[in-house]
Amino acid sequence: MFIQTEPTPNPSSLKFIPGRPVMDAGTADFTTRDQAAQSPLAQRLFDVDGVTGVFLGSDFITATKDDSRDWQILKPMILGAIMQHFTSGQPVIVGGGNDTIEGEDTEVIAQIRELIEARVRPVVARDGGDIIFRGFKGGVVYLNMRGACAGCPSSTATLKNGIENMLRHFVPEVQSVEAVN
Repeated sequence: MFIQTEPTPNPSSLKFIPGRPVMDAGTADFTTRDQAAQSPLAQRLFDVDGVTGVFLGSDFITATKDDSRDWQILKPMILGAIMQHFTSGQPVIVGGGNDTIEGEDTEVIAQIRELIEARVRPVVARDGGDIIFRGFKGGVVYLNMRGACAGCPSSTATLKNGIENMLRHFVPEVQSVEAVN
């Protein structure tokens, strides 16, 4: 099994591409070992000392490390954990992912979701992360940045200069975009 790695805009996160599907549908984001109880793969990755976050996408895994740790030391251990998981035959997730979207569907919300799905999520996924629509109220779109995008130094610029400007252009009801946890 050959696992490719790619840097992300977040220096604390690295994208691992195992060359096979990771999640059948949705995504899963784990910031603690306890949250990862439903994922044998994420549990293995949290066993690597220095891993502080695991994000599972359709065909990639993003690992986030403690700033005091070096990728030269962590990367081989993470590669080994991923390889060990896929050769074990265990599922990636027991049950479903933890990706839930809340809010009632209105025409404006449908437009916002479509723009995020078609134009934003694919770009963000290339950088090892994801963005989830969480709501729309009073002209403000609430989004959750996950994976490499959570805590990325450029995530505020991405939200304000990229996503907010695009949404305001296509959906006049949108006044601003805010990140939520």
